Amino acid sequence: MANLVAEMLAGENWRVELCTEGETALLKLTGEEHYDLLVVDNDLPELNGLELIQRVRTIRHRRRTPIIMLSATDCEREAWRAGVDDFLKKPEQIDALPTTVARLLTDRSNDA
Repeated sequence: MANLVAEMLAGENWRVELCTEGETALLKLTGEEHYDLLVVDNDLPELNGLELIQRVRTIRHRRRTPIIMLSATDCEREAWRAGVDDFLKKPEQIDALPTTVARLLTDRSNDA
């Protein structure tokens, strides 16, 4: 699924950096690299998506970074509480990902 999502977003000419483990993603996100938006799958080894989002929202320079969560499980309510900007159910809503990314990036640039 991660490769499909990466290909889908790269096909829209967005630069994509893929992390397949929650701890690895958290390490990268504590660094200074700029990310316009995060797409987080809840089904990650080591640190699941909900935990990752909760921790990301405590990082000062990531608090306003838009986050989309993908999940095949029924965790939408918890995802909103954790701080997502949008939630897409796998696999049925995956096709909406490029549109959702574009909307959140547009919203963010309008807020700036």
